[in-house]
Amino acid sequence: MCTNFTPTQRAPWVKENLGVDLPSGYPNEAYPGYAAPLVVQSHQSGRVACGLARFGLIPAWAKDDKISRHTYNARSETVTEKPSYRTAWRQRQWGLVLVDDFYEPSYETGKAVRWKIQLASGDPFGMACLWDRWKDPVTGEWVVSFSMLTVNADEHPVMRQFHKPSDEKRTPVIIAPHLHDQWLSADATQAAELMTWAHMPNLVAMAAPRSLCAHRLMRLNWRASPLCALTSTTPQRVQVCSTACWNWQMQKSPHKAGFGVSAESL
Repeated sequence: MCTNFTPTQRAPWVKENLGVDLPSGYPNEAYPGYAAPLVVQSHQSGRVACGLARFGLIPAWAKDDKISRHTYNARSETVTEKPSYRTAWRQRQWGLVLVDDFYEPSYETGKAVRWKIQLASGDPFGMACLWDRWKDPVTGEWVVSFSMLTVNADEHPVMRQFHKPSDEKRTPVIIAPHLHDQWLSADATQAAELMTWAHMPNLVAMAAPRSLCAHRLMRLNWRASPLCALTSTTPQRVQVCSTACWNWQMQKSPHKAGFGVSAESL
């Protein structure tokens, strides 16, 4: 499972490969509950949009956002059956979370050691995900959130080395750039066919240990960032994608983010 990744900040790559502008105001690393750039496509108009969304899917029927602590990864084999994901799948709410790299634990030494995984080319990439909209019953605000789709990786040349020896090996599904349009506009059958690592670009991995002190410092720096000032005042809306007139909005916590639709319903 993937719980930690680096959202890309490379706006030129995003513009060239997806034709959208990258939003600003998200942390250098993302964990469940954090904001990250998400690309989606309207099945009505075909427009592509990019905005901030929360890592950890909150289904529309949820009473509160606590469920997102358990919905940051979705197994592709059962996604059509699980109540948290099946509506988003049925409605073809596919997305791409834009990433430079992600992290998994290796147990080769007998203890968990953090490793970084990235493309062999060094380019950013899009991870396949499901997204949904949820209306906060307290504030009335809409929150967009997502879950990464994963597949078995027991035979993957890189991803099979991570997690505990007794655990099933899993990998997020990385969508190659030439398949971006196909994924975002796919029907359910086409989407299911893309749920494999066979088409994924080559990956490389390297040890990237981080001390507990460094981890705590990173979280403190994020909480103290200027972005947090937005969360203590009236929510502010900023247009992030002129092609689809999407808006993003920080919620009460700096770890929560969502973006609503001002011109159309996706």
